[in-house]
Amino acid sequence: MVERIWDRFLTEEDKAHLAASREKKGYGFGKKAAVLSVDNYRNGVGDRPEPLLEAIKTWPSSTGLPGWKALGHISELLAAARKARIPVIHTTGLGEEESGMPNWTARRGGRGKDQRTEEEQERFLRRYDIVEQAAPLPGEVVLKKNSPSAFFGTPLAAHLIGEGIDTLLVCGESASGCVRATVVDGCSYRLHMIVVEECVYERHEASLAMSLFDMDQKYGDVISLSAALDWLKGDIDVPTT
Repeated sequence: MVERIWDRFLTEEDKAHLAASREKKGYGFGKKAAVLSVDNYRNGVGDRPEPLLEAIKTWPSSTGLPGWKALGHISELLAAARKARIPVIHTTGLGEEESGMPNWTARRGGRGKDQRTEEEQERFLRRYDIVEQAAPLPGEVVLKKNSPSAFFGTPLAAHLIGEGIDTLLVCGESASGCVRATVVDGCSYRLHMIVVEECVYERHEASLAMSLFDMDQKYGDVISLSAALDWLKGDIDVPTT
């Protein structure tokens, strides 16, 4: 059996339970797909590749080097999707300075704008800029959100219905946060949610692994980048588990 990213975090009882359970059936792909690029913005990776403990000195929400590694894979996924004429949809944050409405993290507190240095304020104002590796092309849908899920408070569901899209290949960050919230909501809408393993990222390895495990067990299929690329090339028999 192929080793999965979450295997080393499972207890012996976890493994025994999985072995004794019925074989998991994947949701598979539907009739029409799109790629959903979730929150590949500056706040999650900073301006340059740095180890996590260095990166958070200037970008406190950075995912460090794992984020930059995933961005390389995301660039490959988006290029393949565009070549296959698969639509690409992007999400990013909706800042309070633009909407007048605090986002979901506001209640946790944090440094106010009057406490930021000039450099910190400059970074703050471009925190939701989508990075070059995942930048939208002209004509691609870009949705701004102020909650974890790409569906909450956005016209995403209406757009998918209008376009007849029933399958989303998901990439971005973070695995335990906005990606997971989006996958759960997508499953609730009865969509086929396909998470591309190497194309999602997180600052904590254990959180990444177990978030992928939970999504694969319950809400969608976690597949490798190579499997996703094969499917985009027309191999519709790619396994999804």
